[in-house]
Amino acid sequence: MAAALAVSVLLTGAKFYAYHLTGSAAILSDALESIINVVAAGFALFSVVLAAKSPDPSHPYGHGKIEYLAAGFEGALIILAALGIIAAAVPQLLSPRELPRLELGLLFVAAVTLVNLAMGLTLIHYGRRTDSLVLVADGQHLLTDVCTSVGVLAGLGLLSLTGLLWLDGVVALLVAANILYTGSKLLRQAVGGLLDESDPVLLERLVKVLTEHRKDLWIDVHRLRARRAGDRVLLDFHLTLPRDLTLEEGHREVKELERIFAEAFDGQADLLIHLDPCTQPVCPVCGHDPCSIDAHEARARSLWQRQTVTQEDACLPPELPKPEPGGEG
Repeated sequence: MAAALAVSVLLTGAKFYAYHLTGSAAILSDALESIINVVAAGFALFSVVLAAKSPDPSHPYGHGKIEYLAAGFEGALIILAALGIIAAAVPQLLSPRELPRLELGLLFVAAVTLVNLAMGLTLIHYGRRTDSLVLVADGQHLLTDVCTSVGVLAGLGLLSLTGLLWLDGVVALLVAANILYTGSKLLRQAVGGLLDESDPVLLERLVKVLTEHRKDLWIDVHRLRARRAGDRVLLDFHLTLPRDLTLEEGHREVKELERIFAEAFDGQADLLIHLDPCTQPVCPVCGHDPCSIDAHEARARSLWQRQTVTQEDACLPPELPKPEPGGEG
């Protein structure tokens, strides 16, 4: 992130120099977006450092949610840059003017684009490896900048060939539309994270971990909920166990699940497991054998899928009634 900040400062200077050479509204639009890159990279660097801090008494769930705030801040800045680009593009569209030293300016933009491409791909790679939203968001922002620059190069290359000066304004407006879309998408993602929106990909991964380590003793899992805070995963669920287990035996199963998820998420998983005693309606889907308290013959274990483990109640066979509200289990 620190490297991204340093590179963004240098590349922004190069783009503004290209604008100084040519006076192109399209190149100015690219340079204005790069200012946002610098501000966003600075804020992202701060958020990455803060998110890496361990939980403390003031922040028992850690500091990871700062990354959602950083992504939202970056999205808002992108939208602001788009408005500035529109303001610069309209005059050039209505009253086109000559663009001096255009070829030299395009060379600067092309060089900057290649560097941005390498940096963007690097940030996304490390962001996905570390489950860091802000690194992925900043990498995607740089790739958007690359798309912007490619569009600018193509549009101004066409202008150079045809002499149609109004293309400069058109390219700038297309750039603005593109980054407006990117900014709104980042804002939507950030708001979803701050509001703990359900993450289907994360839930599927959790269900896979549970299924791979499933024991006959674990009769059912339901009310699975999970959210991210930086690279930490916070999850809770209800686990149904045979009702004749001792408290010590139930605690042992919980500790084993904590170990399993700690290994699956490199020690960054926080679990809260609520234990439910089994009731007669779950007997047909119980794999615990031998059992001295069953009332119905076991037929098949329930399938653990995202749609079932997130239900409020245990996954009961359809032909048998669920326990009455307030009843046992």
